[in-house]
Amino acid sequence: MKRRHFIAAATLALAVGASAAPIPSILVVGDSLSAEYGLARGTGWVALLEKRLALENIAATVHNASISGDTTPGGRARLPGLLTSVKPTVVVIELGGNDALRGLPLQGTEDNLRTMTEAAQKAGAKVLLVGMQVPPNYGRDYAERFSGVFAKVAKGEKAALVPFLLKGVADGPDATALFQPDRIHPKAEAHPTLLNNVWPELKKLLK
Repeated sequence: MKRRHFIAAATLALAVGASAAPIPSILVVGDSLSAEYGLARGTGWVALLEKRLALENIAATVHNASISGDTTPGGRARLPGLLTSVKPTVVVIELGGNDALRGLPLQGTEDNLRTMTEAAQKAGAKVLLVGMQVPPNYGRDYAERFSGVFAKVAKGEKAALVPFLLKGVADGPDATALFQPDRIHPKAEAHPTLLNNVWPELKKLLK
């Protein structure tokens, strides 16, 4: 093969390979905060994420596998099947709040988050852990240990971390105005803030 033909063939092969590169896939495994509980469809932070990706010309698909009321044991049980079917590039884990509401042991929450993170990484995905905090009535000691679980797992497994999904919403000057009557689930107008909390860390994983 002549040199120029070889170069042309190599260039074509590279071009074909580049065009065939898979589009990044984001899998969100969360609870009601990510499942649009009490909201009109398309107004939750995960739906807003799809719009943000389009706005910034980032080619990526979003698979929202969040279920209202889900816990880390539930997410741990569901994740293997999701990894097989979705084959995600990035896995966003937003679970743990319902563990606290149900009084599940902190060690169990930690173990489940770690197992999910390891499984996703083993499947070739990057992981973003989305942390949560509990209200003051849980007591300072428990609140610190609970929020520390997310940081501990992220550090140990070298995963990305959003320390508090509801930052700027639950800790704002007039927090009650941003929540639905149950005072647990944010209103639609709060969800852009949730996305802004997640986006900086998620964007890094898409590069």
